[in-house]
Amino acid sequence: MRILDSFISIEELQEIAQRSFGDLVKAVVDVDRELLALDAELHADLEAFLLENGSKQSSLWGINLYPFFDGEEFIEFDSMINLRPSQGNFSRGVDSVDIQNKIKKVVKKWIKSQ
Repeated sequence: MRILDSFISIEELQEIAQRSFGDLVKAVVDVDRELLALDAELHADLEAFLLENGSKQSSLWGINLYPFFDGEEFIEFDSMINLRPSQGNFSRGVDSVDIQNKIKKVVKKWIKSQ
C-alpha cells in the first residue's frame, strides 16, 4: 500500500496488477488533495490509509485501474466506499461526472503512459 509521491508508468502499474489481482489495481483517489493511493486488497484499506494521512472522507473515491487496457476501459468507477447517500452518491460507482473528471485528472497526474 502506498500513496504516490512521484509518477509511475503503465508498465509499473501492470507489474503491480500481476502481483495481486492479475489484471487490475485497486486505488483510492483524494480529489481535493490530488493524491492517489494504490496496491491493496481492499479499497477500504487504502481509504483508511489516506484518512490516517490527513485526507477527508468526503474527498475519497474508490476506483479500479486496468493497466492492460486503454481509454474508457482503463478506469472503472466501482467500489463499496463510493456508496454515500449523504453525498448524493447512491451506487458503488461515481454518479457525478464532475467527480469522475476530477478522478481522471488525478490519475493522469500520477500515471504516465510511456
